[in-house]
Amino acid sequence: MPNVKFLPYTPCGSVTAPPSKSDVHRAIICAALSGGRCTISPVALSNDIKATIGCVEALGAKTEIVNDVLSVDGTDIFKNKSAVLDCTESGSTLRFLIPIAAAGGVEAEFRGSGSLVTRPIGLYSEILPQKGVTLESGGGLPLKISGQLKSGIYRVPGDISSQFISGLLFALPLLRGDSDIVLTSPIQSAGYINMTIRTMEKFGIEVDVTDTGWHVRGSQHYIPSDYRTDGDWSQAAFYLVSGAVNGEITVKNLNTDSKQGDRKIAELLREFGAEVIQEADSVTVKKSSMKAIEINASQIPDLVPALAVCAAFAEGTTKITNAERLRIKESDRLKSTAALINSLGGEAVELPDGLEITGTKSLIGGTAKGFNDHRIVMSAAVCAAGSQNPIICTDALSVNKSYPQFFEDYNSVGGKAEII
Repeated sequence: MPNVKFLPYTPCGSVTAPPSKSDVHRAIICAALSGGRCTISPVALSNDIKATIGCVEALGAKTEIVNDVLSVDGTDIFKNKSAVLDCTESGSTLRFLIPIAAAGGVEAEFRGSGSLVTRPIGLYSEILPQKGVTLESGGGLPLKISGQLKSGIYRVPGDISSQFISGLLFALPLLRGDSDIVLTSPIQSAGYINMTIRTMEKFGIEVDVTDTGWHVRGSQHYIPSDYRTDGDWSQAAFYLVSGAVNGEITVKNLNTDSKQGDRKIAELLREFGAEVIQEADSVTVKKSSMKAIEINASQIPDLVPALAVCAAFAEGTTKITNAERLRIKESDRLKSTAALINSLGGEAVELPDGLEITGTKSLIGGTAKGFNDHRIVMSAAVCAAGSQNPIICTDALSVNKSYPQFFEDYNSVGGKAEII
């Protein structure tokens, strides 16, 4: 995989946030389950989104994309009673679709690549066999499932990936009987679950919040709908941080009423001391003197790499905690984020569940590993806003996992990225 060189730069201008990957995943699944024809727009074909499209097609849906409009026809969903679903490197795709395939009574083999092959599916291996589903796996992928998922009570810990809970929420309305998801510990990444419920509601499914989790009525039907996706707050965070570090950036297409938990980036940048101006559908961030803060990342794990870069330029020591789940992302993201900052002349200490970053006025630059992790490469790009010298980062094309247009958009707001 090629490297990328980032030259020092001053962020300026405006950029449009790409479609939210998290939102698009959910819309594709709901559209496929609707049994009818739907459109979703705008859609950007990142590798993860391609994985979800391929998997719903394997289950019988048909799709077509013209420009940035994706058409999904779910008329034949679950007509294929055996299927191979290649999730490539997309954890969302895998964890969403395991219970969905089981709800459809599909004998399915799930495959993947990269780090996804070893990422845990432990919760499903514990609870699905109690509900009529047989799982065969050597501990990761490939995974084979068979049987028919049954309704009932699902007891799940809240401190696992929210993707497991979202997967169950998608599947349970398809079953004949009512079901309850009962949390056995406090919830983390609640914003992602709220996104799932909101998208399901747009497609006609009702989920009731209870004191202990969620109640899902059985025998519901997803209704075909044309769906408009949100801009991606997770990706916007990289630009907003760059403005806080050394410039002024406006990011458009950001719904301030979004259910995305990562919209908290605006509030956190204010806490750091940056100047933040929020309007109905855009956020502007201007450089200002920043000071260290304390961050509980339990609800916003995807923001940690970008926040760590911001902390590298804030006076004092910033502490990020409750982020232990980042160890099982595309990379061990606590280790790789610390390595990125340290390799460029910053000071980051890895904690069991987070990071401590002591700020400096600038970074030196140099060579950094991308760890084949899209968020680490994009974080390296932001570091260049406060670097004295160029930064060379490995694994440049890992950004295609979530944001294929990143380098082009980055260069449009003053960045200087060159694939080498």
